[in-house]
Amino acid sequence: MFKRLSVLWTVIRGDARLLWRALRHHQAPGWLKLGALAIVAYVIWPVDLIPEFVPFLGVVDDIVVVPLAIRFLLDRLPAALRAEIARPLA
Repeated sequence: MFKRLSVLWTVIRGDARLLWRALRHHQAPGWLKLGALAIVAYVIWPVDLIPEFVPFLGVVDDIVVVPLAIRFLLDRLPAALRAEIARPLA
């Protein structure tokens, strides 16, 4: 279980870094900024898909939806921008 969570954290952290780099890039499309804003709003919004008072499932929906949304945005980036943000920093 902890190994799976560790792998999930590594993937989320890497995707979040790529999303951050894409947002700061001068060629970032407007829809990317709106999508990132929607993800932040979902995390802080008091209304969830599954309410938090439902044991275990209330937290799991955030753990699943947020990484999927980040990956969805990254997959729709133009190929040139995706290649540029994926390059390691010099």
